[in-house]
Amino acid sequence: MRIPQIQMESQQAKISMQTMNARQSIQQPQADLRIEQPKAVMKMRTTPGKLTIDQSQAWEEMNLKSTFKAVKENAVKGNQKVMEGIARVAQEGDEMIEIQNGQNAYVEQAKRQANPPMPETNITWIPSPFSVKTHYQPGQVDIQFQARKPSIDATVRKPVIQYAPGDVQIQLAQRNHLKIDLIK
Repeated sequence: MRIPQIQMESQQAKISMQTMNARQSIQQPQADLRIEQPKAVMKMRTTPGKLTIDQSQAWEEMNLKSTFKAVKENAVKGNQKVMEGIARVAQEGDEMIEIQNGQNAYVEQAKRQANPPMPETNITWIPSPFSVKTHYQPGQVDIQFQARKPSIDATVRKPVIQYAPGDVQIQLAQRNHLKIDLIK
């Protein structure tokens, strides 16, 4: 004897999905920009420097004097030499008076006249160092500066946005199914 059997056959449901991605594009137009920079205002005032050179001492040391100064100095020297000559003659006269005391004034005076003392010699720089005098007064510069701010004019443009939404389509690809059989 056979026992009846139940045979079951099933099939599951299946779905299918189709997706379309969303699309988005963004474009940003450049802004209109205008910039103007006014020139700064600058004022300058200068006082020139002053250089003073005094070389009169150097010219005098090289014996290149003005006529009036040379005449004046020569007059002073001439007067001095005359006074020295008068003093020498007076001294020689006094020496001759002393002949009575046994001195030979003529011989002494002749020796002095025949052998005058050697003139002093020395090396000197003509003109002497630092005989040219200089004085410098530096100049001055006064600068006044006034800056000016730039003028900026900007026009902003909105971005252009395009958007296409995505989509999902769901369908039943296979239906579910259950089959039951009784086998005897």
